[in-house]
Amino acid sequence: MELPHLSSPPSRRLVSELPESRPLESRLLPMASSPQYDGREDARTLKVADNVQVEKPEGSESTSDLDPLVVDWDGPEDPTNPKNWSIKQKWAVTLVVSSYAFLSPMSSSMIAPASNQVAQDFGVTDKTVIALFTSIYVLAYALGPLTLAPLCELYGRARVLQLSNAFYFAWNLGCGFAQSPAQLIIFRFLSGVGGSAAPSIGGGVLGDVWKAEQRGQAMAIYTLAPQLGPCIGPICGAWIAARSSWRWVFWSTSIACIAIQAVGLFYLKETFAPVLLEKKAKHIRQTIESEQGHVREVRTIYDNADREWKNLMTKALIRPFALSLQEPIIQVFAAFLSFVYGTFFIFLTTIPSIFEGVYKEPVGIAGLHYLALGIGSVLMSQVNARFLDASYKRLCARNGGVGKPEFRLPSLIPGSIMLPIGLFIVGWTARADVHWIAPDIGIALIGGGIMPIFQGIQTYVIDAFPLYAASALAALAFFRSIAGFCFPLFAPAMYSSLGYGKGDTILACIAIAIGCPAPYLFWVYGERIRNASRYAKK
Repeated sequence: MELPHLSSPPSRRLVSELPESRPLESRLLPMASSPQYDGREDARTLKVADNVQVEKPEGSESTSDLDPLVVDWDGPEDPTNPKNWSIKQKWAVTLVVSSYAFLSPMSSSMIAPASNQVAQDFGVTDKTVIALFTSIYVLAYALGPLTLAPLCELYGRARVLQLSNAFYFAWNLGCGFAQSPAQLIIFRFLSGVGGSAAPSIGGGVLGDVWKAEQRGQAMAIYTLAPQLGPCIGPICGAWIAARSSWRWVFWSTSIACIAIQAVGLFYLKETFAPVLLEKKAKHIRQTIESEQGHVREVRTIYDNADREWKNLMTKALIRPFALSLQEPIIQVFAAFLSFVYGTFFIFLTTIPSIFEGVYKEPVGIAGLHYLALGIGSVLMSQVNARFLDASYKRLCARNGGVGKPEFRLPSLIPGSIMLPIGLFIVGWTARADVHWIAPDIGIALIGGGIMPIFQGIQTYVIDAFPLYAASALAALAFFRSIAGFCFPLFAPAMYSSLGYGKGDTILACIAIAIGCPAPYLFWVYGERIRNASRYAKK
């Protein structure tokens, strides 16, 4: 195949037509140290190699072989673009990523009902250390994404997800062989680092394959997995601990990890655009070298200094905190989501104490009350999934077909109401003289309230920070994981001093103070805040 010699002013990037929805910054890549472009916009598109296009300005017939070729998708309908994949392929990727995102959080809480058994084996009496057996895993969720996010930008999402899952498997298996509390805590932390990939990177995978108006249902399933996993995990852990050893809590999840990993090897395809386009660019380089006998610079539209390892690490470590310091949107939602996530983990660790301590139920039966949390989460997740997409489309239609991130906010309203109501119910009905179904109703409302809050904030942030979604989500993940680690550590002392009624009332009042004003304030002032933002979509 003979490659054409292309002529283009060096200051003008050679690129095929891009969808107009892509931000201008990602469609134009100025060349350094080049003459001024003459401003002509007319161009003819030429096929350079398989599924790759470049532009040739009108009136140009040749160019220097030193001019770079810049690779992009083969038009807006390019079938290799993950956003143009079939619905079947998109759902296959979504379900695999959701499976990863289900297994890891399930491991985070599965040991909770068996933690007293672990304490007896190791002779631990300190309640804070016992809570640490569960919560240390979540601390890794705060630190892991800071390294894994730049790795996925360099090597792709699929590879990082699969290798991280293997890393999780190795250390989770090791937890079952731990011989001391220190070993168990260290192994749990390392397995959490590997397990943090799916909850932190998975949202980017969905953003790669689904368009904004289709993203609601996919996000509902994906965000359901990290919430449903911690509900199902303790149920399984309770019966495993009752019928066998706590070590089988870790060995059973390792067996499940092997099964999910095997499915992922077949169905989890790479979705990250820069990595996919780099493969095309590599093919062109090899073709040019073999047919013309010399090396020519070929780059993708994403190639610039920002994609170097040093800069990626700097961005990954600094930008989430820069967003947290400079963006009111991130500050308010990080505070709210951190509180919600911390409250969620308080209940994951205290449900056994309520039903074993107050209602004197055996560990296996007490574990079944996690079903209330799961039922509330599942029902509201499915209801909110339909509401997210339907309300977004309806509000877009009213706005002349133009979407806004604020159109995601209505889903936060029912969650902000259900969460404090559930906290009040659990706190004041968790008594031996009140039937156990009453606190279960409150727990179900807590699970149901958490889901629309989690889904609404996630989708709002993705829409508001399209170019920096990974960093914005990393900021949220960091602070909510810190809360998920810390809240269970002080919960035993709080409930011991105040009781369930006053303790949960304090949590309910905080939920009202943060959660109820947030949707209204950002509905009214959100666009103004985004317009003044350095990072948000204008």
